[in-house]
Amino acid sequence: MFEIYKWQGLASSIQPISAKASAEQTLGSLAASLLTPNRIGEYGAKAIYFNPPLRKRIMALNLIGNLSQMCITTIFGAIGLYLFAILYDLPLVSNNLKWPLLLIILVGCVLGLLIGLKKLITTKQSKTVQFLRELPKLVFLKTLGLSFLRYASFSIQWYVLLSLFGISLSFENAMIVVSSMYLLASIIPSFAIFDVIIKGGVAVYLFGLLRVPELPILIITTLMWILNLAIPAIIGSYFVLIFKQPKTEYSL
Repeated sequence: MFEIYKWQGLASSIQPISAKASAEQTLGSLAASLLTPNRIGEYGAKAIYFNPPLRKRIMALNLIGNLSQMCITTIFGAIGLYLFAILYDLPLVSNNLKWPLLLIILVGCVLGLLIGLKKLITTKQSKTVQFLRELPKLVFLKTLGLSFLRYASFSIQWYVLLSLFGISLSFENAMIVVSSMYLLASIIPSFAIFDVIIKGGVAVYLFGLLRVPELPILIITTLMWILNLAIPAIIGSYFVLIFKQPKTEYSL
């Protein structure tokens, strides 16, 4: 739902679309991108819903949406990983490496990404970049806000499922582990269809350090994959099958 509203807000900055149209484009592009590395096929899949003159802008807007989600994941993941290292034994690096330095590096990556994007937008003069420069700041803020709500919904789902499986972790500790898991899993290149394997391995390792049994974590990871990826992709495959190339300005 948050992803659908996020895309509606972005796409409507150049051509108003309904929530129904946004749902069709979001779910259809999800299904079409499952077999592409890091869901890169999503860019082309969303673009074909619009007339050719708008497609470069649509791809740029999709990039903004994905970058905003990655920024939220990296910021909260860096904080979570830092707290995890303080509270638990996380033997990922040598003890000689100070975790505050690691936190600075991770946050620095996010800031570098934002600064680099801003520099690109302010120095290049293509029509697409000019379009991004002219986007209202409210669009960026709304996109970041919805990205945060999407991230929070995934995290809270994890906590609810952990509770249902009788795993006694406080909300704070669960969020520390979950945010660390999402950060570590996000930096591993993969196909979306195999996302459950990547996240499952990382989750088992991190929760294992808290002495949480492997089986419940694997089941929860699979449930999260089914609820948030498999089912939406199945729904999206219907929209892929009925898709028709737009002959005029797209509307639904």
